[in-house]
Amino acid sequence: MKVYLDDERPTPEGWVSARWPEDVIALLEGGRVVELSLDHDLGDDEHGTGYDVLLWLEEAVATRGFNPPRVRVHSANSSARQKMELAITRIERFVREA
Repeated sequence: MKVYLDDERPTPEGWVSARWPEDVIALLEGGRVVELSLDHDLGDDEHGTGYDVLLWLEEAVATRGFNPPRVRVHSANSSARQKMELAITRIERFVREA
């Protein structure tokens, strides 16, 4: 399954829509996600951002050997995008070192 986290953009055909980080995490825990596309700003930072998914994923890979899906960022927030891409790089490094 491909999961698209966003609060405004239409979900591309063939992707499963998710609104909040916990929705994505629940799908990841189900073990069937093969690809993620993440937005950062979801309209309620107290509820979470796309970066929160990456923090969860990084912890799961580093401490539990979780096998991550392919991850990309589609956020228009340039500073958040950079932070998210660095997190993806860290996740990929954990996978290589495992």
